[in-house]
Order: sequence, then C-alpha cells, then structure tokens
Amino acid sequence: MHDLLLRHGTVHDGLGGQPRETDVAISGGRVVAIGADLGPARRVLDVAGLVVAPGFVDPHSHSDTVPFLAQEQPFKLVQGVTTEIVGNCGFSCGPIQGEADGFIPSIVGDAAHPTLGEYLDAAQAAGPSNNLAVLVGHNTLRLTAAGMAAGITPRQLEHMCALAAEAFESGAVGFSSGLEYVPGAYADVDELVALALVAKRWDLTYATHMRSESEGLADALDEAVAVATRAGIRLHVSHCKASGRAVHGASAMVLDKLARARRAGVDVRADVYPYLAFGTGLVAVLPPAACEGGEQALLARLADPAERAALRALAETPDTGTGVGFWRELHPDDVQILNHRDPAIAGKRLADLGGDPWDALCDLLMGDPHAEGVFHTMHERDLRAFLSDPLVSIGSDGGPPVGPNHPRTFGTFPTFLGRYVRQEKAVPMAEAIRKVSSAVAAQFGLAGRGWLGPGAVADVAVFDPDTIGHAGTYERPDVRPTGMVHVFLAGHQVIADGEPTGGRHGRVLRRGAR
Repeated sequence: MHDLLLRHGTVHDGLGGQPRETDVAISGGRVVAIGADLGPARRVLDVAGLVVAPGFVDPHSHSDTVPFLAQEQPFKLVQGVTTEIVGNCGFSCGPIQGEADGFIPSIVGDAAHPTLGEYLDAAQAAGPSNNLAVLVGHNTLRLTAAGMAAGITPRQLEHMCALAAEAFESGAVGFSSGLEYVPGAYADVDELVALALVAKRWDLTYATHMRSESEGLADALDEAVAVATRAGIRLHVSHCKASGRAVHGASAMVLDKLARARRAGVDVRADVYPYLAFGTGLVAVLPPAACEGGEQALLARLADPAERAALRALAETPDTGTGVGFWRELHPDDVQILNHRDPAIAGKRLADLGGDPWDALCDLLMGDPHAEGVFHTMHERDLRAFLSDPLVSIGSDGGPPVGPNHPRTFGTFPTFLGRYVRQEKAVPMAEAIRKVSSAVAAQFGLAGRGWLGPGAVADVAVFDPDTIGHAGTYERPDVRPTGMVHVFLAGHQVIADGEPTGGRHGRVLRRGAR
C-alpha cells in the first residue's frame, strides 16, 4: 500500500528524457515506482493533463534570512521550487565575528551568526518553508578576517581558510564569491585559489558572481576558469549576463568560453534569470575603492568634491576585469530606484532626478548608502542565448519577499516555463525541466534530488503547462504565479490545488545529506 499515487500525469524524469503518461508511487518520503498498475495507495491524485516533474532547485538565491521571518513563506513553493542554494554572491550568514562586527551587510541582517554551523542549526530550528543548501561566502570570510581592508596578510588568509574548512565540515555545500562587491573586489586570484583548494578537500563547488559582467566580462570569466582549473574544483558562474550596451551580443563569447573550459576538463555550469534587468545596491555602481574602510569612509569620500571627482575618473576608466564598478555600463534611464530613505525618490529613474547623473547618484548614496535599484541593461538576444544553452540552468537571484523587490523573487520559474518554454518555444519542455532540476542538483551534490525515479526523494512539482506563468512587473512584482497545482516535499503536500497547505516542512540540507 503506497502512501500516495499520482495517476495519469505527464512524467518528466528531470534528466532530459522524453516524458511519458504514467503513474508515480510515493512512500516514506521517496519515489518507489513509476509506471502503470502500481497497486493500491492510501491517497490517489488524478493529475491527467498536468506535468509531473522533480521539485525545482534554485541555484542562486538570497533567501538566507527567510526562515527567520515571523510568517511562513511559500513564495518559492508556489513556483515549484523545493530547494534553494543560498549564501551566494560572497555573502553568507556566518561566520561573522571579530573584524566583521562593524560591517554586517543588509543581505545578512539579523541572521548573522559567529559560525556557519550555528546559522545552519538556527535556520533548521526556525523552520524553512522549503529546503535550503548553503554556501559559505568569500565576502563574509574576508570581513571576519580583515574587515573592509583592501589588503590581507598571509595570517589573515590562513584564518579565512580555517573558517571555510569549519563551514564545510559543518555542512556547507561549497563557497561563493561576489567580486563586484567589497571586500571581495579586493581579492586576487591567489586568494580565491587558496579557498577553492580548501573546498576541493570535500569535492565541493565554487559559485562566483564574477568581477565584471560588462566590459571586463571576458577577463572576469577567464579569471573564474583559472581559479577552478588551478584548484581542480567544480565551477558555477552566477547569473550570466552581458550588461550594458557596449557588450550586447557577448553571450556568444561567454558560452564559447564555458564550452571550451568544459572540454578542457573544468566541470563548469552557469545560471541565468529570465529578465532583462538586474537588481542590487546602488553602491555597487561605484568603484570598490570608494568603500575601502567602511561606510563612514565612503560617506566622507562622497562629501569631498575632490574625492568624488577622483572616483568618477576611476569609474569612467574602461574595465579590464580588475573591477571599477559598473557606472560605465549604465545610462541614467537604465537605473530604477527601488528603495531609499526618502520615499519621494523610490520608484524614480536616475534620469528623473535632474542635474549631473554622477552627482545625483552620489547624493542619493549620501542620503542612503543602502539604497537599492533595478538596472535595465540587458538585451533579449543575449538572454535567449543563455536560456537555451545546455550548460546554463535557471536561477532567480531573488531575496526575501519583503519590501520593494524584483519580479524574479516571485516569478522566475513560472516566467521561464510560461513565456520562454510555452509561448516562445525557446527551450523544449524536457530540457527546461532538466535545467531547473538535475542540472543544478548534480552541480551542488544534492544526492537524491533533481530527478524522478525509484529511490529519489519525493520532492515533486505538478503544474499545468497551459497556464504556468507570472504576471508580475517591476512596479508590482509580488503577484501570485499561475499554474502550479501541487507541490510535495519528501512526499508531504505543501501546495494543494494551487494553495499553500501551511507549515514549515523544509530542511537545511547539509553537505552529503540525502
């Protein structure tokens, strides 16, 4: 007697195989059989006409603080996402101690913990709504070892490596860098290789938000491949983009370099979100040198006309992959301000503020150094190329579902399946499901997840291929997606007929967990 039988669905194995109309039997939190005439079950769901797929795995998420929110948060479950990889872009909620105390980033906030192991314990105790697997962040390691200093000593690097080893031993599934952000922008290749060699001891993955995604894109990708090659480690390139008019069309170069690296023996993959705008803090527009020494030093530089002019000269220098911020890739109309201490500014474009755009940006940051924006800098041709490439999976880059936000937080996966798979047929359904399941699970060592077959964990997404989609916009992002009918976490139903069933049934998936 099975616990659950999903009958007559269009079943995708998540490995790219052709679908078949058949039944799926689940018992004890696992898939136990797929086929016809599987016998009786305590509960039977007729899912005829619906796609039955492995639960989606989001390789690039910033939901690190979500388990600690007061209310249950099913915003990923209603997209079919059963597991998220967090700790991306170099920022994790631990280890934060010592030098890091004065520089805790807003992406971490109140979820900061002295060690990553303590964060993992606390997140599990709080109760995630879906599964989380965690990377330890290079920025976080650097903040703890050296604060916001540009240079580090051999002893500080040794401390970073020891902290990373402790995080991996506690269950981290890899480490991440965010080399467009400080203090990660101050690191050289040798520093990154030293940490990658630590991760190699556990056969883990290096995920990188590269040093440049615009004019320095080619050099930045070469750097990422060099780190992975020297350390012999898996490489995951975060949120592929060719950002700014100067590099529109560069997707071909990026994909060629990824393919060449893979043929040369580097286990490299990447992810992309199905949008033409990215979102981040406005301070990232500035050269990394602006932030050296921390927030008060930044504000002092912006207040000094000579320092402000010097920063502008640096920001307008062509980016050769060494990191000068992304001012050169922007036009004032591209920059949409998401939030600011002055509510009259939120929602405007930089062009709306009048005057010199550089001075307007600096004045904005003096008023609120934590202000965030959405940057409309990508081209549809590049996005389609990334979405359709077999080495590129789908990742949201979304954060907590609170405050001003980007629609990717609420609709990445339904947007991909609705617009690019159903409407535009840019990717076949079987390949699309592979991109959101096994391609990610394998890259991060998530055994038993990302595929459907006997023995797999019964994380399952059941959706209507004719209605899956998301109507969210940059002005109103938090619209409920359509078409996700049922979702299961280890056989427990968390979405039923499109509605959350309540409860916190996710797990923190430590390295090697099944």
